[in-house]
Amino acid sequence: MDGVAQSGPDPALYRQIEDLPEHLTGEILDGRLVTHPRPAWPHAIAAGALHSQVQRAYHLGRGGPGGWVVVFEPELHLEADVLAPDIGGWRRERLGGKVPKIAAATIAPDWVCEVTSPSAGPRDRVVKSRLYHRHGVAYYWIIDPDTRTLEVFERRPDGWLLAQTASDDDTVSPAPFPELALSLADLWLV
Repeated sequence: MDGVAQSGPDPALYRQIEDLPEHLTGEILDGRLVTHPRPAWPHAIAAGALHSQVQRAYHLGRGGPGGWVVVFEPELHLEADVLAPDIGGWRRERLGGKVPKIAAATIAPDWVCEVTSPSAGPRDRVVKSRLYHRHGVAYYWIIDPDTRTLEVFERRPDGWLLAQTASDDDTVSPAPFPELALSLADLWLV
């Protein structure tokens, strides 16, 4: 681009996202348009159940300390990348006490959770993991409904540190939410 830093996503690629049919979600990852279908029920149930627990305690401050803005399926415009994680969370002080009145966040979340599937696993674990790290996300969770697992990663300067794993019906208080008593059994389709 003639030595000029790009401040946002490529307009032509972003128009392709806007033109996608409703059953597809699009992201721009490393300058490439990537599409995927809406999630299957196990994925949607796990993401919805997790979102409600984290949002209640950390966004609303009910049964927890509050202090966060927690968003289901936020759209992130981080430099040239457009990412659509399942859940994102920002500490309120990083947002200046105000929720942005825009469609896409341009401030990287403090925490991101991806609920993965067999087809999305490599993208979530390799490409998106690298991009979240590059953009400064402090905590990255991967939930896999098929294997009934949670992996919690903490950002280090040279990469992600796997800080915690849990599975099946474990109850955990994963970083960055130490007051949360998250019962994994609530995330799985029964």
